[in-house]
Amino acid sequence: MENVTDNIKKEWPLWEVFIRSQHGLAHKHVGSLHAPDAAMAVNNARDVYTRRNEGVSIWVVQAAHIVASSPGDKEALFEPASSKAYRHPTFFPMPEEVKNL
Repeated sequence: MENVTDNIKKEWPLWEVFIRSQHGLAHKHVGSLHAPDAAMAVNNARDVYTRRNEGVSIWVVQAAHIVASSPGDKEALFEPASSKAYRHPTFFPMPEEVKNL
């Protein structure tokens, strides 16, 4: 006999959860959950991953919609950039007035 959790996993999509902390500048992946829609995924993510009011923003993305490169593609994707030093931020001087970059 299947339990409720197994049924949810079969029927509800998997969502990846990203949280931006109060002191952070970027969202960070914190985990995954199953939910029937985006609104419920955001609410569940808030309940599960921001228990102490530490987040200021939540992103949820259906895992099925995420496209990722393969580690085997590393050389083809990243090798050409190493020969172009002008693309690195250290190539340009930063003004003193610029903060948090």
